[in-house]
Amino acid sequence: MLLLDPPRRREEARPTVAVYLFDGISVFEVGCATEVFALPRPELDVPWYEFKACAETPGPMRAMGGIGLTAEHGMDAFAAADTVMVTAVPNVRGEVSPKLVEALRAAYDRGARVVSICSGAFALAEAGLLDGRRATTHWRYAELFAARYPKVRVDPDVLYVDEGQVLTSAGSAAGLDLCLHLVRRDHGSAVANTVARRLVLPPHREGGQAQFIEAAVRPVPQDDGVARSLDWALDHLADPISVSQMAAIARMSTRSYMRHFARTTGTSPLRWLVNQRLAAARAMLETGDGSIEQVGAAVGFADPATFRHHFTRAVGTAPSAYRRTFRG
Repeated sequence: MLLLDPPRRREEARPTVAVYLFDGISVFEVGCATEVFALPRPELDVPWYEFKACAETPGPMRAMGGIGLTAEHGMDAFAAADTVMVTAVPNVRGEVSPKLVEALRAAYDRGARVVSICSGAFALAEAGLLDGRRATTHWRYAELFAARYPKVRVDPDVLYVDEGQVLTSAGSAAGLDLCLHLVRRDHGSAVANTVARRLVLPPHREGGQAQFIEAAVRPVPQDDGVARSLDWALDHLADPISVSQMAAIARMSTRSYMRHFARTTGTSPLRWLVNQRLAAARAMLETGDGSIEQVGAAVGFADPATFRHHFTRAVGTAPSAYRRTFRG
């Protein structure tokens, strides 16, 4: 009897992930993609990714800080990958490379998944892949991004946006959140959770990047009634404050005060007051020991539910989650 060897198990094709490199790139965002997609993970028993570093001119280049990198592949390999990723552009105010734009369009047209981290969203927008879509980028660039690409629906508060074939993430470390999300899409939650544990990261972070935006108060002249009313309000945040009280401190009628206030600060008195109370609450949550209810009351929110509502809406995460994240 002729014995035949058992059929060999056919090895599943590995999906390719290609990342665009250029001279002067930051290695952090590239490292997010490398750590998730380039590191072999045979213990997971799934076809892991084939990672390709690509550039317009393959070969050695210098990253930020003088670190040496080598791109082994050119733009043909970039455009042919299953997932193409742009982690940054050299200059958010400059021209996006036409070769990169061409490769992105070619990849998209053949059905590839197109991904950006941080300022890489500028390249996707330049290629027209974000027109009519919701997208995000680093909060520092959101205003410029929206002005430069008005057809894009910019959401500056989230960590990442999944629009199916096109995905964008916020600044720097949010790239890890998006990369884990891609693993979750490809291989399920169990595999993504395992990778997250290896990275010592939560599988899904609470909130968005709104909690990391630096709170800014627009400067106002110090010799007028509006400025006087602002100083008074800041000293009385814990107390009930009405627009008529602020107008009286400014020695104006309520109607005139509202008009001068909007011209001076760019917002309304009530909106300004809520923002100042939330800014004070953030500082107390970062450094104090009071309960959430006590913090809310200390900055003028008599109702804890109202405090939680305003805080979550403005910051993108609940007060308790914010405290866990930022408590020194």
